[in-house]
Amino acid sequence: MSEHDQFYSGEDIGFTLNNKGVFVTNVQPAERLSESLRERLLVRDVKVGCNAGDCGACSVIIDGEIVCSCLTPTRQVEGKTILTSQGIVTGTELGQSLSQSFQKHGAAQCGICTPGMVVSAYRLLQEEEQPSEQMVMDYLGGVLCRCTGYRKFLEGVLDVSGTEEKKKVSGFPTLGEPEKHLDGKDKISGLLQFGDDIAPPHALVVKVIRSPYNRANFHFGDLAGFVEDNPEVETILTHSDIPGKNQFGIFPGFIDQPVFEVDEARFKGAAVAAIVGFPEFINSFAADDFPIFWEELSPVLDMDEAEGDEAHHVLPERPGNILCRGLVKKGNHELGLQGSEFVGESNFSTSFVEHAYIETEAGYSFMDGDQLVIHACTQSTYMDLESLQEVLNLDRTKIRVVPTAVGGGFGSKLDLSVQPYLALATLKTGQPARIAYTRQESFLSTTKRHPAKISIRVGVDREGLIQGIHFKGKFNTGAYSSWGPAVISRVPIHATGPYYVPNFLAETKAILTNSTPAGAFRGFGVPQATVALETLFDEIALKLGIDPLEFRIRNALDNGLPNGCGQIFTSGVGIKPCLEQLRPHWAEEKMRVKEFNEAQTGSHLVRGVGVASGWYGCGNTALSNPSTIKAGIKADGTVYLNQGAIDIGQGSNTVIPQIFGEAFGVKNVPFKLIYADTEITPDAGKTSGSRQTFVSGNAAKLCGTALKKQITRQLNVSEETKLYIEGSKIRAIGEPNETTLDLATLPKDEDGFVYKAMETYDPPTVTLDSNGQGEPYAQYGYAAQLAVVEVDQKLGKVKVVTVIAAHDVGKAINPMLVEGQVDGGVAQGLGMALMEEFIPGKTDNLHDYLIPTIGDIPEIKTLIVEVPDPRGPYGAKGLGEHVLIPTPPAILNGIYDATGVQIKKIPATPGRVLKALKETKCEQ
Repeated sequence: MSEHDQFYSGEDIGFTLNNKGVFVTNVQPAERLSESLRERLLVRDVKVGCNAGDCGACSVIIDGEIVCSCLTPTRQVEGKTILTSQGIVTGTELGQSLSQSFQKHGAAQCGICTPGMVVSAYRLLQEEEQPSEQMVMDYLGGVLCRCTGYRKFLEGVLDVSGTEEKKKVSGFPTLGEPEKHLDGKDKISGLLQFGDDIAPPHALVVKVIRSPYNRANFHFGDLAGFVEDNPEVETILTHSDIPGKNQFGIFPGFIDQPVFEVDEARFKGAAVAAIVGFPEFINSFAADDFPIFWEELSPVLDMDEAEGDEAHHVLPERPGNILCRGLVKKGNHELGLQGSEFVGESNFSTSFVEHAYIETEAGYSFMDGDQLVIHACTQSTYMDLESLQEVLNLDRTKIRVVPTAVGGGFGSKLDLSVQPYLALATLKTGQPARIAYTRQESFLSTTKRHPAKISIRVGVDREGLIQGIHFKGKFNTGAYSSWGPAVISRVPIHATGPYYVPNFLAETKAILTNSTPAGAFRGFGVPQATVALETLFDEIALKLGIDPLEFRIRNALDNGLPNGCGQIFTSGVGIKPCLEQLRPHWAEEKMRVKEFNEAQTGSHLVRGVGVASGWYGCGNTALSNPSTIKAGIKADGTVYLNQGAIDIGQGSNTVIPQIFGEAFGVKNVPFKLIYADTEITPDAGKTSGSRQTFVSGNAAKLCGTALKKQITRQLNVSEETKLYIEGSKIRAIGEPNETTLDLATLPKDEDGFVYKAMETYDPPTVTLDSNGQGEPYAQYGYAAQLAVVEVDQKLGKVKVVTVIAAHDVGKAINPMLVEGQVDGGVAQGLGMALMEEFIPGKTDNLHDYLIPTIGDIPEIKTLIVEVPDPRGPYGAKGLGEHVLIPTPPAILNGIYDATGVQIKKIPATPGRVLKALKETKCEQ
């Protein structure tokens, strides 16, 4: 027995797992069943999202009861029968039907929570063959999901008895059809490998030592002695082990976050060192036992305080605590406001919001010869590679980044997290290493949505037409820049909303504080700006006696009208069609609400209807934003599609093949999807800014067209000719003399392809001038939503009853995935509006930080609007971020309609709502 095996002295436990007898030896008294299943038996379809029983991802069935395996001691399952999602899906007829139904309804986006949903749904269906919707919600209520918005899971369970498996069809999924996720089956069974699924169980484990204070000086004790006294520790990593730059970030000039802090830690959760050792030691090690000495310093956490003359500089190398500024100016906003019939003013504030993806940051590293290989959950392989080059001072050929499946991202997994610690551990020890952040680590150390303080003035004429807007916003970017500059530049561009505003000034700034860094989060600051603008619009419409929906239609942008940056689109502006789609629903819901309120006379329950719009520019702001897609055909007739667009649940692994297949135009051809890998696939750009369908989709279309062109040229037929591949033979159909080509007779290139194409698309933009005028995006997407809400005026509780969402997607490449994105975006918007509030240094778990559960989700109706974009692939536009943007203000406007009270700070928690109701009552 080696020294590290001594930790495994204990009992031998036997039980039945997925209909097979198994034993786990030397089980420790406190060993969790989730650990035994994942690390001892390698049953990694059991996912771990919290280790606290909050998320339900680790759910299993023990002797007929659903339990969280992370809360179940292994010693308690002696002789019992356990079922996991894999056993259910592959070993039972009911499980197979459930899997098929989930796939049919798109009930697996990122996939990290799906095994828990399968377990819960299966147990319900054992009890009740045709459950009610409420029964499904009760059974699935213990599993948290951050991507799907729950509706697809609900539909999938209710439709199990009616599901029929379609006969498998070879070839690319059809464009415009509700095709199921190509990777959906593995997500549902739990076999898809996420960041912590890929590492072998006995790899070295990296544990990061983090600051317990918002700001503190520190120095180390005897690190060499610590390693010597603990044989289970291989090494300790500090800033002195970094061969390159001890900094990472996003933008040149803003590369400021250290891998390891030096002397001073600038936020609670900042990394100062890391221990690399055997898993048994690391998993039981308490950070308080690490040889480090702290001197707590006074932090600056408030933005107003940070701007004061007496505030210390969060980053000493920067003068003051203003990280950067943004500005868009068009016309003369002062004259516009002065000439207005009515001017509305508002001050609005928002909170830090946690991404709360169910998969925490995790990964695995090892040496392959002299090449370092990093597997990690990420939203951008090539950005990771470039940052690691700088930190490690290595040539890019010496680093390979291979992304795992990503269990939710929403922006935060664009930033480096585990990657440098894995890399340094393996380079220093020469051994494989792994890391998985605890939920507490993920909360404390990774980026959040920027809190904002916004003041806004809007002037309108007597018909309600906007004459001028003045927008001022400051955003708390935390201790380091991350995506702060992107937020500060994007917000003023979008601060007009999708409306025609002749006179406009928007001013923004990012403020440094000793808070957790704020970064990218679904919308890059646009949701904060939109909630301020759209709620003020309802106040203005009420003052003028104009219907809120009509007010928006009157002011909506249209083809040929300049937006705030002076950019004019001659076609593809879809906001009016979205608003018009809401007209009949708006009238109907207003009538229903009126009838409800009349029937509730004297009750504390009251309902209202709110509406809001949103828009979002796809891709980078006024910067190059290319994607490259590669494909080839081998001699056996198989098409290989190398696509590096990271799928974080939005469906790029399905949508890109749909677009490529349409362009390639060969039906039923066998194909293999080669996923992102810096050694194999070209750079398809980061998954952010709702860019993959638009940008990578265009690259895929170009690639498919180019590949077909090569074949038709050799066959000497027109490019429109239909092709058919059978085995190694390609036939041109419909020609006078049907032409056939044998691929096996053609020479192969270095990749083994007989034909190969690689194409790049970079959206055309024009750099903004000093007034923010130019063409920042080649494409915008548009949205309008209405929300029916119910307010309990005694308790201040708000329930969202219905959301009807009209979204202009240009062309719905996959309608089912569109609906899934709408459901998920609405759920996140609901959370932002009503419950989610991260407090830096305090919030660190999914029990205290509330995200919507299946019981919080309203009925969601998706209205797919298709106003083709001339630059989009087959007219398609981005969608991912657009959905969340109008949801919070629509909900707040619903509260306003119900109570006459407009909430000015979100989330609109019961306490805030009740306080606002009481203050309004006192004023009256």
